[in-house]
Amino acid sequence: MKQDMVMPQMGESITEGTIIKWLKKVGDTVDKDEIVLEISTDKVDSEIPTPVAGKIVEVLAKENDTVEVGNVIARIETDAGTQPEEKQSEPPMEREEPQASKEETEPSVEEKKEDRPPEKKAETAQAERKPEEGAGVPAPPAKQESTKFYSPLVLGIARKEGIPSDELDNIDGSGISGRVTKQDVLNYLEQRQQSTPSTPAAATTATSDRAQVPAVSGEGVEIIPMDHIRKKIAEHMVLTVHTAAHVGLYIEVDMLNVFKIRERSKDSFNRKEGIKLTYMPFIAEAVVKTLKEFPLINASLDENNILIKHFINLGIAVDTEQGLIVPVIKNTDALNIVGIARAINDLAERARNRKLKPDDVSGGTFSISNFGVFGTKIGFPLINQPQVAILGVGSLEKRAVVVNDAIAIRPMMDISLTFDHRLIDGALGARFLQRLKAHLESYETDMQI
Repeated sequence: MKQDMVMPQMGESITEGTIIKWLKKVGDTVDKDEIVLEISTDKVDSEIPTPVAGKIVEVLAKENDTVEVGNVIARIETDAGTQPEEKQSEPPMEREEPQASKEETEPSVEEKKEDRPPEKKAETAQAERKPEEGAGVPAPPAKQESTKFYSPLVLGIARKEGIPSDELDNIDGSGISGRVTKQDVLNYLEQRQQSTPSTPAAATTATSDRAQVPAVSGEGVEIIPMDHIRKKIAEHMVLTVHTAAHVGLYIEVDMLNVFKIRERSKDSFNRKEGIKLTYMPFIAEAVVKTLKEFPLINASLDENNILIKHFINLGIAVDTEQGLIVPVIKNTDALNIVGIARAINDLAERARNRKLKPDDVSGGTFSISNFGVFGTKIGFPLINQPQVAILGVGSLEKRAVVVNDAIAIRPMMDISLTFDHRLIDGALGARFLQRLKAHLESYETDMQI
C-alpha cells in the first residue's frame, strides 16, 4: 500500500515550509523515523523523518518548493495490508484526476477546498468562474490550475495591502502547481510600487540590484544567491517596516550595582551552573518587571483590536552563521535570574548549532536585541512582528558622569526602545524606559545568585 507523507505541522503558527534538501530519492528504501529531508520554516531548519518504513515511490515536492502544512510531499510503498491513515487520504474519484492531468498536488488543493467553510467555497466558486467568462465552454480539467488556493498568510497580506481577489488571481505563483506564496505577494507589491515612479530618477533608483546585474560586465562582481534563512529575514524585515509606525527613544543607565554583582559572582556562578554569567539575565529580569507595570507594551495589534498578553515570552536575538535568530523564552515571568540565564544559554547554544524547533522561535511577546556585544553603543532595532516594541541593548563602557554634583567614573549603558506608534505614544515609551532604568539601577550589591 502507498502511504502519503505530508508537510508536517511544526508549530502553532506555521502554515507552510520550504524543502531545502531531499536526503533520499525515488527508489530508496527507508526505515520508520529515518530522516529523509530537511525543511525550513521562517528562521529554523528542521530534519523530517519518514512516518513509515518502505520504499519511496514518488516525490511530489522538489527542493526549494514551498508547501503548505498537510499537503502531500512524497509517497512511500509499504508492506502493510492496510493504509494506517486512510481517513486522511483522498476519495477515489479525486485520486483519478491527478493521474489523468499529471498534476502532483491537485489532490491537496481539492482537500483544502472541501475543508473550507461555505463562504470560502463560494469565494472559490466565484474565482473558478472568472477565468471561464467569455470562453463559451467550460474549461477543460487541464485549465483548473487557474483556480488557486491561498494560505491564510497570503490572504492576510492581500487584505492588509488592499489587493482585490481578481488582482491576486493574476499574480504568478512560484509554489507547486503555480501556487502563490507569501514571497510572491511581497515581490508583486514591490514591483507594483516600482512600476509607478514619480520621476525618471526615481525609476532608476527603484530598479533592484538583481535587475542591474546583467547590465554590468561581470568583472569584479560576485553573485551570491540568498539562502532560505536570509530570504526569510529580509521578508520579515520588509513586512515590519510596511506594518508598524516605528519610533525610537533611548536612555542612559548606570550599571554600577549590576556590574558589582556580576564581578563578585561570575566565577562561582560558572563553577555551579557551567555557564557564563552575563548582563543579559539582569536586563531580562528588569524588562519582565517593567512589562508587568506597562502591559500595553506586551501586546499586539489585530486590525482594530488590541491583544494584551497576560504572560511574558521574551525573545532574545542571537547572531548565528545562518543569520539573526530570535528564540523565545516561554513564561519568562515565572523564572528568576538563574533560570533566565540557563534559558538564554540553552537557546543560544541550540540556535548556533541549528537545533532549534519551530516553537522555539514563535509566540514571543517582547524582544531584546543585544548589539552591544559587538561594541555598538546605541541602535534602534526593527520591531519583531506582531509585537509592538523591542529593546536595544548597547555596550557597557566606563564613562565620566556627574553623580551628586561630582564627576565619577561609572559603567554606563545606553538602552533604546523601538515601539509601534500606532499603539504606543511617546510618553508611554519614555515612562517605560524610566522604570526600566530604575529597576536596573536598584539591584542590591549584596544580592546572592
